[in-house]
Amino acid sequence: MVTWRSDVAINWGGEMNYRIAVVGTAGAGKTTLAQAIAETLQIPHIELDALFWQPDWRPSETGEFWAKVAAATAGEDWIVDGNYLRARLIVWERATVVVWLNYSLPLILWRVVRRTVVRSWRQQELWNGCYETFQKGFWSRDSIILWVLKTYHQNRRSRS
Repeated sequence: MVTWRSDVAINWGGEMNYRIAVVGTAGAGKTTLAQAIAETLQIPHIELDALFWQPDWRPSETGEFWAKVAAATAGEDWIVDGNYLRARLIVWERATVVVWLNYSLPLILWRVVRRTVVRSWRQQELWNGCYETFQKGFWSRDSIILWVLKTYHQNRRSRS
């Protein structure tokens, strides 16, 4: 689903401003798509996870997170990816386009499992000293796979 707000997409000078929000459940490909669009349009890419997660998977306080999101989206052009309800009002109020990635649960689960294995195997840093591990990914209450299973249907309803 793409929503276009033409009332704010074109400034008085006639030049296009790109303020794009990419949303979807975990594993939908939000970051991959946002990075590709940011590179194509030569605009800043803002990953909400990078603003939210502190070292060792500590979440940001709500006020601190809001301040980071507001500062990051203050510019004329940007693309944001992420599904934080607490940031939605800030991001969507400023966005000119919202892109919703809406894929089937089997596809999402396949992507998340594959991504978790690759990130864990490579010991890839995600944001601010946060790493996925096999333990966290597969055998923890904080598992991203479990998160997808718990939130998939709720996320689909909240976007429709």
